Amino acid sequence: MSYPDRLIIGVTGATGLVYAIRLLDLLQDKTIETHLIVSKAAELTLHHELPGCKVKDLTSRAKVVHPINDLAAGPASGSFRTRGMVILPCSMKTLAEVATGLSSTLLTRAADVTLKERRRLVLVPRETPLNLIHLRNMTSVTEAGGIIFPPVPAFYTHPKSVEDLVTDTAARVLDLFDIEVPQLRRWGE
Repeated sequence: MSYPDRLIIGVTGATGLVYAIRLLDLLQDKTIETHLIVSKAAELTLHHELPGCKVKDLTSRAKVVHPINDLAAGPASGSFRTRGMVILPCSMKTLAEVATGLSSTLLTRAADVTLKERRRLVLVPRETPLNLIHLRNMTSVTEAGGIIFPPVPAFYTHPKSVEDLVTDTAARVLDLFDIEVPQLRRWGE
């Protein structure tokens, strides 16, 4: 690539913050410039899901951290070249904003920019059961060029722990951006 190799990572308040932490960990030895945007709800969820884990434990894993309300940050502009963006976990509120083109925060503005620039946008929604509104929003994002990637475990990898399942999901998400990680176990390999 002739431009900085960047990946924007959005983290919302949906359950599953461990996926974001693992994804960032898998990128630690890569040359990819990670740009992290964390919602206020994600900060609250972090304390509930991972007792003892502080916001700094999440943000320290990224190369650059952008405040959620900084609409003047690089990811708010199409001229800020990236591989794309992943939002994981992705709340239904964030999904709805992306699906309708609302940009109330840097996180949703960056997603909107990613779609308008025809870059890869991957949303990892964490909500069940899904209602019709959720499904329609997922359809809208897909029609706009985004990828909906529910964190559905792959059991053919013979996971031995929840950590194995989380790692597999994070590695499969990175694979969508053509980022190779040795932790990804492929079918038949």
